[in-house]
Formats: sequence, structure tokens, C-alpha cells
Amino acid sequence: MIEQTPIIEQKNFSKALKILKDKDCLKKIRAINDKYYYWDKVKYLSSDCSYPPIDLWTAVKLSRHIDYRYLHFGNYSFSFTQTDFIQRVLHEFDLNIGGNLGAQKIVPKEDKDKYLVSSIMEEAIASSQMEGAVTSRKKAKQMLRKNDKPRSKSEQMILNNYRTIQHIVSHRNENLTPDNLLVIHKLITSNTLQDKQDEGAYRNTNDIYVVNHIDSEIVHTPPDFKEIKGLIDQICDFFNNDNHEFFIHPVLKGIIIHFLIGYLHPFVDGNGRTARALFYWYLLSKGYWLTEYLSISRLIIKSKNQYEKAYLYTENDENDLTYFLYYNLKTMELAYEALRKYIQRKIEEKKYIADFLRISGINERQAEILKMFYDQANLIVTVKEIENRFVVSNQTARADLLLLVDKGFLEIIQANKKKQIFVRTENFEKLL
Repeated sequence: MIEQTPIIEQKNFSKALKILKDKDCLKKIRAINDKYYYWDKVKYLSSDCSYPPIDLWTAVKLSRHIDYRYLHFGNYSFSFTQTDFIQRVLHEFDLNIGGNLGAQKIVPKEDKDKYLVSSIMEEAIASSQMEGAVTSRKKAKQMLRKNDKPRSKSEQMILNNYRTIQHIVSHRNENLTPDNLLVIHKLITSNTLQDKQDEGAYRNTNDIYVVNHIDSEIVHTPPDFKEIKGLIDQICDFFNNDNHEFFIHPVLKGIIIHFLIGYLHPFVDGNGRTARALFYWYLLSKGYWLTEYLSISRLIIKSKNQYEKAYLYTENDENDLTYFLYYNLKTMELAYEALRKYIQRKIEEKKYIADFLRISGINERQAEILKMFYDQANLIVTVKEIENRFVVSNQTARADLLLLVDKGFLEIIQANKKKQIFVRTENFEKLL
């Protein structure tokens, strides 16, 4: 589905050097590199410089080659460069996503756990939806908050992702080993594969392809399965050590790890979810604490076509990772902005709880619970749901609800022998 880059011949180089000496054209090339356009866009920009497309493309490639950094894994070589855009975004991330300066300002301390749980849920849902899970965010969040048993493969995928991210958060400071990687894959794919033996196991055949489902065109053929263990060892070493020939910014390195798992495709299924999980793990291990709160997959799913093209551009243009880096950095930038707006909205919402706090004898959590019931007249909650939503113990959640029962706002309905649900009383609005 991606147009192949043209073959550059010796005769194109002299013209390309002439273009690089032209100030106006050089300005155009810098703009092309800052957006990191692929051949399919560059060819339409040649008219601005009055040069044939192939000559402009040759000049663009020469300018990129000057600053390439090369990485080698087994028999495969990859390269990347750092554009002005990449350096600017990395600077912003270092200021806002890494370290502890300003952390309190971005995520209020008293709400950190609550925001974290919500973000992990969002990421688990979106990452699963990217791989085919079919369910609404509302239903998925309800399942996770109420701790309900998954009723379909889609819900099982979401629950698996949720548990995997929780696992990563609690093991963030551990090294990546082949065994740890298999644990991650087993968590992600539990009870979702046709053959249970494929959970937490490398593929042992070469009949795995990345296919365009519209016309069944094979767009990527992964390395031979016999190479997987050796390449995984090298990826683990890359993850754990920083002794490279040149400095690689941690955010770039996390994205490269993400790409390598997708490129290698070491598993029968679940490669994309595993790749994104390792990306989170690596950034958390390097102190980028705000990564926990970024739902990157939620934005990727809205631009899935560009996500897939970023893989294909890289592979079709001499394994130039810069295409994939650019797309992911843009997505992270949007995810950070979405998080900032979300937190601001939640802070604004807290102001409306003030009216409920005027009721004597109730705490802030109970005021929020009352607002939930005020906003949704037919709302039904359980102790477990309150426990998960507010990140409190079962005992605290139960005590919060029972006090609201004592005050006449809620009543208990026995759903079955074990399960109790809480609903609004008929006098709810009158009492308020």
C-alpha cells in the first residue's frame, strides 16, 4: 500500500549537491526534514525548487545521511536522525514528563492514585481496541471498576491489558529478560488465543505475516523464527544498558524498542500490545513518571492508518526509524496535552462538589459519590466499584456507602446471596 522509494543513481548526486547549495532549496529541504516527509509527499514539492522529484529526493536523502545514527541487531541495520522537531519535543518531555520538578503542579498529590487508575483503564481499553477488541469505553470501564468477570474475548483482552500495565508499574525497576518478556506476553494474551500453548511462547513457524486486510497484501514479513531468541537477547541488552556508541535519548529509545518488537513479531499474536507495554515499561524505568498517566493508545487508535504507515515508511526507506519516532513523538505530545486538559477539567469538577460538602458529617469521597448519583438518577454501584474508583480499601468503600444509607440518600438492594448494590432512595432529591 506504500509507494516504493525510487532507486537513486550516481547521476543524481551532482544535481543533488547543486540543490543543497541553493539557499531557497536548502530551506525547503529543512522544512521537509522537520516534518520528515516520505517520498510520496516529497515528489510533489519539487516544483517549488524547479528540480525533478528524483533530484530533490536525492538531496533530501543526502542531508539525512549526514546525521544518521546506526543500530545493528543480528543481520538487521536501522538508522535514525534528530530533527529540530524531535529535539524540541524531547526538551518539552524532559520538562514535563520526566523528573519530579512540577509534578505536584501537573497531578495534584491527593488525586494521583485516582487519576492513575483511570489512565491505566483508558490505555488498557484503547490498546485492546487497536487489536480488535469490540466494546465501548463505558462498558469496559464498568467491567474493570466492578471487577466483573469478562463475558467475551474483547473484555478478556481489556482485562489482560489492565493487569499487564499494573504489573509493569509494580516491576518498573527490574531489568528486561527473555523470561520477563514472556511473562508480559502471557499476561496480555491470557485466554484470548486459539491455542493456549502460544501464550507466553515465541512463534515456531514462519507463516506469520503482517497483512493489509483490505486486499490481503503482505506488507511485512518478519525475520525467521530461528532468529527470534538471539534478537530478543539483543533487544533485552539494548533495554537494560546505555553503553552505546552515541547517546540515545530515553524517549527515543523506548519508541525504538516498541518498533523492534513489532518488526520482529516474535509471537503468534499480541505483538502490538506487547510492544506498547515495553515502551511504557522502559520510560517508567527511566524516571518518566507521567508516562503512567498518558493514554497513548487512545490517540493511536484515532490515527491507526498513520501508525501503520510509520512502520511501513521505516521499512521501505532503508529501515529509517525517524518516521516511526516522529509519529510516536507527535502522539505523545497530543497525549500530554489531553492529560493536561483532563486534569484541569477534573479540578473544575471538584469545585461543584462544594455544595455537597455542606451536608454535615460527610467527607469529600462521599460528596463525590452523591454527585455521581445526582448526575445519574438510575446509577447502581457496588462496594467493589467504589473501592476501585477511589483507590481505597474495601472497608473504607463500604463505610462510605453505609453512612450515605444511614443519612437516607442511598438504599441497599440484595442482588443475590452475596452481592449488594446501592441505589438512590425515593427521597434523594428532597433530602438534598
